Amino acid sequence: MQKNKIPKVLIIAGSDSGGGAGIQADIKAVTYFKGYAMTAITAVTSQNTKGVQAIFQLPINHIESQINSVLEDINPDVVKTGMLADIDLIEMIATRISGYKLVMDPVMVATSGDILVPEDCISAIKDTLLPKSYLITPNLYEAELLSGQTISNLEEQIEAASRILKLGAKNVLVKGGHSDSEKITDVLIQEDKTINCFESKKIKSKNTHGTGCTLASSIACLVGHNKNLNESVQTAINYVQKGITLAPNFGSGNGPILHFDV
Repeated sequence: MQKNKIPKVLIIAGSDSGGGAGIQADIKAVTYFKGYAMTAITAVTSQNTKGVQAIFQLPINHIESQINSVLEDINPDVVKTGMLADIDLIEMIATRISGYKLVMDPVMVATSGDILVPEDCISAIKDTLLPKSYLITPNLYEAELLSGQTISNLEEQIEAASRILKLGAKNVLVKGGHSDSEKITDVLIQEDKTINCFESKKIKSKNTHGTGCTLASSIACLVGHNKNLNESVQTAINYVQKGITLAPNFGSGNGPILHFDV
């Protein structure tokens, strides 16, 4: 007999052949926190620590088939999404996961500041997926796109989170890792308007590939364990910080973090 509940997390995202981000990072994070990871792969990428060499988008009907197979049998406790770059895909997912607890990592802007998805996809995310989200975890650039305001200090970061909350998300975590500060401040605003700021040291490292995927999937799994959101966010932040500190330094570019204990 099982002593503890095993949270089931359905991850809808792309595959990273280098293993540092995407589905691969998601599975590692969920497994670390003793969850059961299921997947619906949206794209297959050829990538390594130096960059992305090729992307093959899967047909939407095949993505939907993967989602249906999971929903009709295993019934996830939490659904986590990564980068979604097709408006029809976004609308399909919004329809299929309605009623499930959704943790959305809105991967729309790269670390460089380059926008990764078309403008109509950003609108579709705001209109269809965001209002169904239990938690959305934008970085500063993504928070600017979603809120329609610039962010240059903590007060503006909090205001952006408040604006995104008003768009319909139950909870919003605006990550501060892309700021110029020596410390990182992540801002969580919850549906009751409670604001919490999580401070951590900015670790100077070239091994940060997959941190956003890992953070969101860790929170999703912890929420599946029925942990409260503040505790889930803090535990996930600590996990990512540890992963950067202990990174194995694989590859010659932006390397992966370490997802397991050694």
